[in-house]
Amino acid sequence: MEQDTPENHHSSDAGQALIPPTHEECIRLAEAILFASAAPVTEEELLGRLPEGSDVARILNDLEQFYALRGVNLVRVAGGWAFRTATDLGFMLARNIVENRKLSRAAIETLAIIAYHQPVTRAEIEEIRGVTTSKGTIDTLLETSWIRLRGRRRSPGRPVTYGTTRVFLDHFGLDAITDLPGLEELKGAGLLEGRLPAGLDLPLPNDTDTLLPDEDPLDEGDLFYGMDTENQDEDETEPDGEI
Repeated sequence: MEQDTPENHHSSDAGQALIPPTHEECIRLAEAILFASAAPVTEEELLGRLPEGSDVARILNDLEQFYALRGVNLVRVAGGWAFRTATDLGFMLARNIVENRKLSRAAIETLAIIAYHQPVTRAEIEEIRGVTTSKGTIDTLLETSWIRLRGRRRSPGRPVTYGTTRVFLDHFGLDAITDLPGLEELKGAGLLEGRLPAGLDLPLPNDTDTLLPDEDPLDEGDLFYGMDTENQDEDETEPDGEI
């Protein structure tokens, strides 16, 4: 009979440590990671945090099905996965939601132009809108984290270019920027009415992090761009009482 020695115990413990976690254990870990995250978690991020060999696609599929009929659902948003209140229960929780002030028409138009035409400069935004855009409007959108500074255009003055963020996708329930409605969808929803300019078209939006050939990287001081709120010009299209 083999004698029970400390060496034997050590060998036994090491053998147990090598046992890979079960699929159910990986599901529990992924569930905890998703619940604890303040932002959508990508499949690549999950793969890096789960035990080696975990079937991330199967884990997410099982969690999605498990929560499909519950009070919270696992949904794909902003290129990742996150838990969200079931859509049919949202109205019951309205009393617990802080009511935000509405964006002004100028801010909404500016956000839409950035979303569809990014990367875009302030001057290009003004050319599309046909009216001067105040620094306050841009600052408001930067504060919401819906837009970001991308780079600087390789043109006289090297103006800053703007683009949207993952926070923008998350807030509006989009998985990717290409999920934005096209021209025909906007017409069908009644959001574009009246006589439209001939040849009006919406470009295919692209929020890639890769700078375009006509963009330079941001300068060192651009981190603080837009933080000075003094002496901001007022946009005449912004009604009083709105952001």
